[in-house]
Amino acid sequence: MAGYRAEIAGIAGTTEAATFTNTILALEDAGRGFGRAGALFGVFTSTMNDRAMQQIEEELAPVLSAFGDEITQNAALFQRVKAVYDARATAGLDPDQRRLVDVVYTGFARRGAALGVAAKARMTEINARLATLYTRFSQNVLADEESQALIYERADDLAGLPDSVRDAAKADAEAKGYAYAWRFGNTRSSMEPLLTYATRRDVREAAWRMFTTRGEHPGACDNAPVITEILALRGERATLLGYASHAHWILDDNMARTPEAAMALMMKVWPAAVARAREEVADMQLLAGDVAIAPWDYRFYAEQVRKARYDLDQNAVKPYLQLDQMREAMFWVAGELYGLQFARVTDVPVIHPDVTVYEVTRGGALVGLWYFDPYARDGKLSGAWMSEYRTQERWKDPNAPVAPIVSNNSNFLPGRPGEPVLISWDDAVTLFHEFGHALHGLDSNVRYGSLAGTNVKRDFVEFPSQLNERWLPTKEILSRFARHHQTGEPIPDALVAKIDEAKHAGEGFRTVEYLAAAIYDMRAHTALTDAPIDPGELEASTLREIGCPPEIVMRHRPTHFSHIFSGDGYSAGYYSYLWADTLTADAAEAFVEAGSFYDRATADRLHAVITSVGNSVPPEEAFRAFRGRDVDTNALMRDRGFPVG
Repeated sequence: MAGYRAEIAGIAGTTEAATFTNTILALEDAGRGFGRAGALFGVFTSTMNDRAMQQIEEELAPVLSAFGDEITQNAALFQRVKAVYDARATAGLDPDQRRLVDVVYTGFARRGAALGVAAKARMTEINARLATLYTRFSQNVLADEESQALIYERADDLAGLPDSVRDAAKADAEAKGYAYAWRFGNTRSSMEPLLTYATRRDVREAAWRMFTTRGEHPGACDNAPVITEILALRGERATLLGYASHAHWILDDNMARTPEAAMALMMKVWPAAVARAREEVADMQLLAGDVAIAPWDYRFYAEQVRKARYDLDQNAVKPYLQLDQMREAMFWVAGELYGLQFARVTDVPVIHPDVTVYEVTRGGALVGLWYFDPYARDGKLSGAWMSEYRTQERWKDPNAPVAPIVSNNSNFLPGRPGEPVLISWDDAVTLFHEFGHALHGLDSNVRYGSLAGTNVKRDFVEFPSQLNERWLPTKEILSRFARHHQTGEPIPDALVAKIDEAKHAGEGFRTVEYLAAAIYDMRAHTALTDAPIDPGELEASTLREIGCPPEIVMRHRPTHFSHIFSGDGYSAGYYSYLWADTLTADAAEAFVEAGSFYDRATADRLHAVITSVGNSVPPEEAFRAFRGRDVDTNALMRDRGFPVG
């Protein structure tokens, strides 16, 4: 921090007239040591967050927030940035240089650089308090995930569960010191198999209640009051910045531009999703008989309907989906589309023995490094995500570009030593999704790191990752890499056909549980009230007013909705998955029109105008360059099997 502060003082204090080089490029070059330390700190807090690290995180969160505000609110520095911004049209800058000026100036202005002294001081207080609250929210969720588990000592309790799920639970119990038991931790990768396959209804209900109430229990780890304070502070900050609400502030710098535009897209899809969900419930009710379908029954009976209607048993698919083979499948696709090769290296430091590292090359030239951290452990955030340890850039020395370093992180349960880890189809989709983010970082080829890789608009960043999911079900992948873990036989064509036939099965559920959460997010962040917001009451009123089927709850209920309450990243932005999926559905049709998802010309165009350009080109222009026109929103409805019109 001291070194970064000195660099900022030098930029702000120079008597030379402000130029792109001595101001914008100087800022681009400043704080490199601070950035490296921050990246490593982020690795620890997301993957090795033991109690000692949590204490450090609690201490540093407000300090780091205040330091960021110190830079943003430096009046002399902002005046120099503004001077370059005001002269950008006549300064002879290249398009990517003008784009960098726009991004830097907008970043300062949106964070209050032009506010008065008193407002800046209050902004610093708000941001510091929010940083503390975000840390507390995350740690409360982590505490519930680590301290809560379902432990069974009778095999009868596991009725219906596949052997692979039982084996993973057995290994987890043994690792935790249980001699003869099965342990299911409070994470999605453990809970969803119980909810899908357990024939014991009481087991399903126990799993559902434990998983959906993370962060909701009165006491030290209760996130309800944390959310109330977060929402109040975000509202106050938006007012200081001149916006009607936090959502208006967030969306003003995204593709959607306004909360109304985001809500319009969501509400276009919502009625069709609800109608499909009700059809799904009706089909399930026929199998359930007198048992009224409850939220903990949905996945179980949906799987029964899938078996009956499509003759597709997910347990019949799982033996063909080995984690190691799916990783190799992702590598193969990256080679086919972008010419990338991946080779394991062992001379690179890792944070945990589970982590493996791969050198990424193209035509023999170094592209970057890819870290893979696949397994669950204490101190690691749940879910799956991509991180960037170092960002691509090439402006300082075009002959020696800085190679990106990215990671993918998951929470699979390791099997017994020597046994393959088998994953579900949904888990395989998630792997390809997160690897799409990694490819976005690795494929980047721009001059300036601030515009590189995934440093794009929030509602555009999910586009390359969601598009990358589309290669998993292709015959080229399944025939090569979906092989039975015991026999080595490729997945039968008949089974692949069933997977394709059933691709819209459960679409109502998936869309409703996602949209319910996204609509809640937007409602929470457009609430124009000074009264404290009770997150539970807002959840109930939102679901009631939009007519959410009672058999479905939000994919992320408020007290563990880390996307929107553990930081600003996806706040008022959870809609972005749907926004990006609109782009994805349309882009996927480009490959269909070309006759293959491996069409060389289409893949080259995707690389040239989407995955390699980062934020050096406005996202609307990038998409038009790929598709030749603006996005067709009806592509989303077609893709999900919903009526168009």
